[in-house]
Order: sequence, then C-alpha cells, then structure tokens
Amino acid sequence: MILCCGEALIDMLPRTTIEGEGAFAPHAGGAVFNTAIALGRLGTPTGYFGGLSHDLFGQLLENNLAASNVDSRLAPRSDRPTTLAFVTLTDGQAQYAFYDENTAGRMLRAEDLPALTDEVNALFFGGISLVGEPAADAYKALALREASRLPVMIDPNIRPGFITDEARYRARLDAMLAVSDIVKISDEDLHWLGTTPQGLLASGGPKLVLMTRGAQGVEAHIGSGSFEVSAQKALVVDTVGAGDTFNAGFLAGLSREGLLSKEAIASATSDMLRPAIELGARAAAVTVSRAGANPPWAEELA
Repeated sequence: MILCCGEALIDMLPRTTIEGEGAFAPHAGGAVFNTAIALGRLGTPTGYFGGLSHDLFGQLLENNLAASNVDSRLAPRSDRPTTLAFVTLTDGQAQYAFYDENTAGRMLRAEDLPALTDEVNALFFGGISLVGEPAADAYKALALREASRLPVMIDPNIRPGFITDEARYRARLDAMLAVSDIVKISDEDLHWLGTTPQGLLASGGPKLVLMTRGAQGVEAHIGSGSFEVSAQKALVVDTVGAGDTFNAGFLAGLSREGLLSKEAIASATSDMLRPAIELGARAAAVTVSRAGANPPWAEELA
C-alpha cells in the first residue's frame, strides 16, 4: 500500500444561486488528498494519513476517500474543524482565503504518527502540509523515521505566499529531500530552492528527479543522465489536480513494473522508468480534459 501523507481540505468554490446570489459550494481537495484519490482509482492499494475531523466536512472527505478505494484507517480523527479554502476569482485568477488555525489537519502531531506494518510499501509527501506547524514537523518526523526502509516520494509544490517562516520551512524541506528517493518538482520550485535537478541528485538524497513542464512534458534525471517523456495531447478544460494525478500515475506505474522499492529505484534505467512516467502523463491528460480535480479510473486508461 502506498501511504499518501498530507493535507485534505474543503475547497469552497464560488457559485451563483438561481436567485442570483453569490454562494460557495464545498468540494473535497488538497494536493495529497488528490494524489490518494487518483491512486485509488487506478487500482493501486492506497492509504491516506492526515488529520481528519468528525465534522460534516470531515465526513465528506472520508466518503470521497472510500468511494475511490482509499484506506483511511491510519488517519487520526478529532473534534477540531476541517481546513477550508474559500476561492474567489478576479479576472479569471483564483485567490484563496484559508481557514486553517487549530484544524484537524493543521494540529496533527508527532505523537499521532502510526506504527506502519509491512502492508505499507511506500510513502508520498507534499503540498502545503509541509508548511503549517505542528503538522509539517510530524510529516518530517514520519519521513525521517521510515526512509531507511521505505521509498519516499516528495512533491514540494512550493507556494511562497503560504510560507510564514521561510528559514524553518527551508530546513524542513531540506531534511525531507535528503532522505527522499524520488522528487517531482517544477522549474518554479527549483528556482525558489536555488538548485537544479543535477544539484538535487548530487546532494546524495533523491535517485530520481522528475521535472514537469506542462505541455512540454517531463524531464527525468537519474545518476546516469537525463531523458524526456512527452506530454499526452489533450483538450485542456483546466489544470486543477494535473500534477497530483501525474504523481499518482507514476507511482501506480512503478508498482505495476515491480520498481517500488529503494533498491529498484536506485538502479532503474531510463527504459525501466519510462512506462511509469508515461502512465503519469496519460492520467494527467485525462484530468486536464475535464473540470476540477477529477482523476481517471483504471478502465479509462485501458
């Protein structure tokens, strides 16, 4: 089982009632939540770990996970509220107002970390869950605790506007990248970090760096060099959840190819990795072809 560790929240999306009044509609979301949903739909055994609430929004998140075959037994529950992200559009650009203080997700602590059985064979981290404390420190503790035996993939998806303590965030991210096996990253992330794919590989941490470039495809960097995988052509409706779906497709592909172990990732060649990256690209192409974060089911990619 691939355990996706990070945020699950409710996006409150702007709508207009039939009376013409402004309103907001709740939709389950969050980068790590989206990756878990996409993995579950692709038929890969998947678990979710993050703080969930007993409130009605927490139940909505749980129902969505269950509907996509994601196991949430390891996620601690509390009476704290669910994180809400109210979205407003100005000239087509989304702006977010987060309500995240003292929420079930934000207040996750190291003492909430589960003991992992052999059922878990890989860990995925990323998103804004690596920013907000104390949860961010709990995720770092889990990565550092398990990295010696389980492959770790990280998609930092850095959003500078969310970072309140840059020094602490950089230190946390550096520590997690140092124990990772796979890093999915954008050129904007690399610029913020002040490094390159080759720099990440040379740091002694990740053995594979995937740099996504939207319609230009994916650059994959391994110790022996780099190679490119083209994006799949699609009629783009929006790009919400595209990167999260790519992560899921890639991890599902590694699992199918028998490459989901630290040893296999470290020794994999370009020919061995290409099918998994292509699966990620195919899955992401379906997601961008329809509104919202709505990743495909396995049969849609058959």
